[in-house]
Amino acid sequence: MSALIITKDNFENEVMNSEKPVLLDFWAPWCGPCRMVSPIVDEIAKEVTDSKVCKINVDEQPELAKAFKVMSIPTLAVVKGGTVVQTSVGAKTKSAILQMLNV
Repeated sequence: MSALIITKDNFENEVMNSEKPVLLDFWAPWCGPCRMVSPIVDEIAKEVTDSKVCKINVDEQPELAKAFKVMSIPTLAVVKGGTVVQTSVGAKTKSAILQMLNV
């Protein structure tokens, strides 16, 4: 499965009400480090079945970026049971991102 695009319209249902842990990738098309992380996130989305992998474009969804206090991108967040359990700022390796999901 590919990464799910999250907007304010589907956020509550897809993220906050998800029974699976959710990895959120806050990104923007103009961000160099985001372009480095994006293919890794896409790869993870295709491989994991016990988690949901989602992307949020901060330029198109500023309300969500503000709600998560995103000050720098890329920001990765893991949400479990409607609660943020981990966040990370900056480019990460695939293994580091997968480790975030296992918290």
